[in-house]
Amino acid sequence: MRRRGITACSLSVCLAAASFFGCRGPGPGVDHPKLRLNDIQVVATHNSYHVEPEAKLMTALRSVLGDAANGFEYTHMPLGQELDRGVRQLELDVFVDTPTGGHYATPKLVPLLGLAPVDPKMSEPGLKVFHVQEVDFRSTCPTFVSCLEAVKAWSDAHPRHLPIVIQIEAKDGAVADPANLGFVTPVPWSSAAFGSLESEISSVFPNDRIIRPADVKGRKPTLREAVLANKWPTLADARGKVMFTLDDTGAKRGMYRTLRPDVTDRLIFVAAAPPDDDAAYVVKNDPVDDAADIKSLVSQGFIVRTRADADTVQARSGDTSLRDAAWASGAQYISTDYLVPDERFTSYVGLLPSGETIRCNPVAAPKGCRPSQLTG
Repeated sequence: MRRRGITACSLSVCLAAASFFGCRGPGPGVDHPKLRLNDIQVVATHNSYHVEPEAKLMTALRSVLGDAANGFEYTHMPLGQELDRGVRQLELDVFVDTPTGGHYATPKLVPLLGLAPVDPKMSEPGLKVFHVQEVDFRSTCPTFVSCLEAVKAWSDAHPRHLPIVIQIEAKDGAVADPANLGFVTPVPWSSAAFGSLESEISSVFPNDRIIRPADVKGRKPTLREAVLANKWPTLADARGKVMFTLDDTGAKRGMYRTLRPDVTDRLIFVAAAPPDDDAAYVVKNDPVDDAADIKSLVSQGFIVRTRADADTVQARSGDTSLRDAAWASGAQYISTDYLVPDERFTSYVGLLPSGETIRCNPVAAPKGCRPSQLTG
């Protein structure tokens, strides 16, 4: 296990002040000089853009999917409001559109059920953000750029904020069309599409506002070795910035690696575990079964994302065991669909039992870490 102490006060200062104050770390509101991005633990949201289908659509989905449709029944507040509540990781499902846009702008069930049209932004060119084409398509920010602009507007208004991680899931899966309505097939992801993803990121955030793999790797031979050497940026250096991660593994991760084989050229951290050379950010979504792995990874310096709840199950039952395991695991980002209770179900929320949204990491933080150093 990694053990790190705070930098000691100089002997002369400590001796001079010992009778009054003792040797202490920074005061309230002052960044601990050794506190790094991986030393915190903070609430995240799952499918942060999501707006649940309206009642008519939910009824139709339940007639086909049964209880599996329950997983669509949650709504998040706009991204800026989530950030106001202390969220510091957002998750966006991103779809490739055709060059002229509009591929997902006319869901077949909208006219059939008499639903409101989709947001006009769905007809614009560019990457789109929603959950599932044709059946779960409402979003607080339908284009990837509009989501990023919402984050940047909030960031600009809160320049001392703790870094915001934006986790991207590259979506292109087909859905069943039992009534043969002509559901659209998503545009497949490709290395070129990942190039477009980076371009849209750069159209909103300048490089000096992005924590990139190169900022961690430095002069180390690999990103993994840099993580093991405790090279994540300090919170003092990371404030006011964003960091992008790719949730996907397999073929899609391979596409991005093909596009940017040298990690120093990437804007996005891939989800990869050691011994991969580009391992830095790891997704482990089961904090019960993966508890030992999560603790080991965090102890070594890796950043881990896990989930406190899934598919509305915990909100309906009120069971907090998964949530409690997630916060106890040491994973830095604890993802939830419930910043506030859903009054239709129970009082369940994905926050710490105390209601806090951020704390010193129970596995990784140095001994001198105090909550007063984590504001922002």
